[in-house]
Amino acid sequence: MAEQLIGVHVGPGLTDDNELDDGGPLARAAEMDADAVQVFLADPQGWKKPLPRPDADALLASDVAVFVHAPYIANVASTNNRIRIPSRKLLAQHAAASAAIGAAGMVVHGGHVLAKDDPAAGVDNWRKTFSRQADDGGFGVPVLIENTAGGDNAMARELDAVARLWDAVGEFGAGFVLDTCHAWAAGWDLTRVVDDVRAITGRIDLVHLNNSRDPAASGRDRHAPLGSGEIPLELLVGVARAAGAPLVLETPGDAAEHAEEIALLREALSR
Repeated sequence: MAEQLIGVHVGPGLTDDNELDDGGPLARAAEMDADAVQVFLADPQGWKKPLPRPDADALLASDVAVFVHAPYIANVASTNNRIRIPSRKLLAQHAAASAAIGAAGMVVHGGHVLAKDDPAAGVDNWRKTFSRQADDGGFGVPVLIENTAGGDNAMARELDAVARLWDAVGEFGAGFVLDTCHAWAAGWDLTRVVDDVRAITGRIDLVHLNNSRDPAASGRDRHAPLGSGEIPLELLVGVARAAGAPLVLETPGDAAEHAEEIALLREALSR
């Protein structure tokens, strides 16, 4: 069996002038002996279209797997036209830019609706997003929806909400990202979470392997290093092993600390 890819979220790896920042993501991967990187293509809190990357050819040619994280502000579930319509446009733009660098997938949060709204409206908005993009030829890169930590009207916080969402978007080939910190915060049982998710989606395309600074079911999204959070390390390793999918660390720490986490994971998963 091939070894699981282990990567780290490294941000955009670009300066404000769209030049490589100290070698960019591939340099960070080399520093940490990572198999993969997760990057932003633009400001994660902004609406700007991504610029062509100066390292596009290098990323395409590299053996390092690249995952893109779409901007946090994108919320295609929203019933607010001023949020939903720009969000659809933003996803399409980031998907095209992701395909241009050979990304293995584009991560996007499930989003939410307002307290006064029926969550079914948000689910239908997700369906329309995929359906309309399919009419335009598709996204060109796998779109991977990530479970979220909190929010009473979130599309992907509770497992039953994920099930309703997948009834609407599964036919379009939507992928799933399992974030362990978010699952812990939402009160999911990490001893069986892989089976629970696969029973709903049929797939786990990527794992954000993060520890948590807070107790289970806290609703708080505060990541901790793998070995020093509230989630027992052996539980995280168990999720990683059961999922068998690429792993991306979004844990706090510098390159040396992430290199240690990667080495620790490789050793634990090899047993």
